[in-house]
Amino acid sequence: MLNLQHLASFVTLEQTMSFTQTAERLGIGQSTVSQHIQRLEASLGQKLIARDTHRVRLTPEGEALLGYARNMLDLNNKVAALFGESRLRGRLRLGVSEDFVASRLTVILEEFTRLYPLVDLELTVSLSGVLYQMQDNGELDVVLAKRRLGDQLGHFLYREPLIWLAKDPDAILARKEALPLIAFPPPSITRKAAQEALDRAGVAWRIVCTCGSLSGLTAAARAGMGVLVQPRSMAPSGLRELPQGSLPSLEDVEFVLQPRRGADAELVRALSSLVTAKGMVPGSYA
Repeated sequence: MLNLQHLASFVTLEQTMSFTQTAERLGIGQSTVSQHIQRLEASLGQKLIARDTHRVRLTPEGEALLGYARNMLDLNNKVAALFGESRLRGRLRLGVSEDFVASRLTVILEEFTRLYPLVDLELTVSLSGVLYQMQDNGELDVVLAKRRLGDQLGHFLYREPLIWLAKDPDAILARKEALPLIAFPPPSITRKAAQEALDRAGVAWRIVCTCGSLSGLTAAARAGMGVLVQPRSMAPSGLRELPQGSLPSLEDVEFVLQPRRGADAELVRALSSLVTAKGMVPGSYA
């Protein structure tokens, strides 16, 4: 019989590729993670993890085990949820702003599906403004998104500055023509904040790229097409913040969790508690 704790360490290690991060995520010591892997390898008589000074990776035997390990843990979670204290079930329609997807969402989704396997979680990713409109139409139960300062939507999570980003700030600032902007389409909060800041300062601008996907905007910015505005903790790699004072200052944005009136209160509370417990705060994730 395989030990489920050992399998949990193995699956989490495959996700993080780090013994330290695996220990932190599971709330155990790093030496305990190592023991779990060693005992699992001893039980199967196979080497599952190859580790050197630079990286951790699965062996071919580890790759073969991975799918079975996930299925065993998933089945165990479902049985525990069915007969244990947590019997939450139903459907929760979650809307998440595009910013969170690349930087913060994975851990929340993994933990929620692990804790509440009988809940069908439906995920919609879009612009904050679009998500709020969908929620008003009754299409979403909970929205995790941005709001502008002064807005009263949702339960406050944290506040963060917006920054100007570019592949080569010096090259962008040396251009004589209108400032090239890379932005989400309306009703994007970051787009509106950037345009208003430039208009107040009398800085001419033009939109050179519009895309509903952050990955598309990032690709355009990395190609040197123009300037992108993002919350500081969500700045994509390969881009540099423009020097302070080179462009007008941008206002901060706030991140909030907004439940729909009439949504399943227990499901909303479960998700809200998880978001709070996991610390949706800049710098919380390694």
